[in-house]
Amino acid sequence: MPHTADTAADTAADTAVDTAALIEDLYPALAALREAGPVHRIAGTDGRPAWLVTRYDDVRRAFADPRLSLDKRHAAPGNYSGFSLPPALDTNLLNMDPPDHTRVRRLVVKAFTSGRVEKLREPVRRVAGELLDAIEADGRADLLATYAGQLPIIVICDLLGVPEGDRRDFRAWSDALITPDPARPQGAKEAVGAMLRFYTGLIAKKRAEPGDDLLSDLIRVRDDETEGGADRLSEDELTSLAFLILLAGYENTVHLIANSVLSLLDHPELLHELREDPARIPAAFDELARYEAPAPLAIRRFPREDIEIGGVTIPAGETVLLSVASAHRDPARFQDPDALNPHIGRSGHLALGHGIHYCLGAPLARMETDIALATLLSRFPGLRLEVPREELRWRPTIRARGLISLPVTW
Repeated sequence: MPHTADTAADTAADTAVDTAALIEDLYPALAALREAGPVHRIAGTDGRPAWLVTRYDDVRRAFADPRLSLDKRHAAPGNYSGFSLPPALDTNLLNMDPPDHTRVRRLVVKAFTSGRVEKLREPVRRVAGELLDAIEADGRADLLATYAGQLPIIVICDLLGVPEGDRRDFRAWSDALITPDPARPQGAKEAVGAMLRFYTGLIAKKRAEPGDDLLSDLIRVRDDETEGGADRLSEDELTSLAFLILLAGYENTVHLIANSVLSLLDHPELLHELREDPARIPAAFDELARYEAPAPLAIRRFPREDIEIGGVTIPAGETVLLSVASAHRDPARFQDPDALNPHIGRSGHLALGHGIHYCLGAPLARMETDIALATLLSRFPGLRLEVPREELRWRPTIRARGLISLPVTW
């Protein structure tokens, strides 16, 4: 017999944890929630109540359930605030359901080809080497600031065709949006305004002088009536896609790389194994992504109707958060889930999504992470943490699982 919404909320209140616990003590906090029940009420990413789904089978099914909408128009009034983005940045795949999602994704796939990604392999390897050249003589560095945080922005900007001189502010804009500074409440709004001006200006430049890059291809898809026909992109969809590709291509890959490095430093035998045989790194990617995923939560969803998840009935329009991090540590799905072990063939991680919202940039993220790890382990065989492990701090948000810094020596 499923719980009613009121009963479920009362039950969940006994086991709910605050956001600080989910940041600083993520996996034990999630384990306690997962053991206590499959669905709980927590403070969501916008501070308002949300339903957190914790168990693997429920999370995976929910990813593919068409009754759970990504479109904020299905949120109940006053239930969700989220980012305050203008339509020119908000009309993207993370806010769309079919048929709009199907239409836009189909048009983007035409430009975001595997061939284009594959052509980046050697440039990515070259950039990784150059970034390490710049710090090698120092013998120590914050690897997040100098390597993991630099490689993805260079790669995604090269892919989109962003001029080198226009890249300097992007990380600050991203940080202001994902982890706003409480001392500067206007910072996120200022970042949104700066990003909107940046993207509209960049598209105007590319429209006037197209190049051999993804953004020029997307503009062609938008402007060529024979290419997209009646289904072609709107101008807001074009600008929002450029915003999403740059933000997601940067944000998630930074944490994939940095989290993977930290996981390997925590497991020196595996680090040694991958350094001695870099050909094993691509096979280890899925386990590294499962063990320390870059996003603890999937993008929020809103039930189109009252829906039952894990025996709990969630009312239509309320916010549902799928805990990828909890699903990845569910012992009902993964053998010895708190151990990092790429040798036991644990498949089915959800770090790059599932179903129709599976990450378009997954091949690029995989390739960048593989090359970043192989290059780093080869160049710096004595790599180790410069500070005690317990001194490392995670970014103060449940939107992303990312370190504030990663000080290392070699």
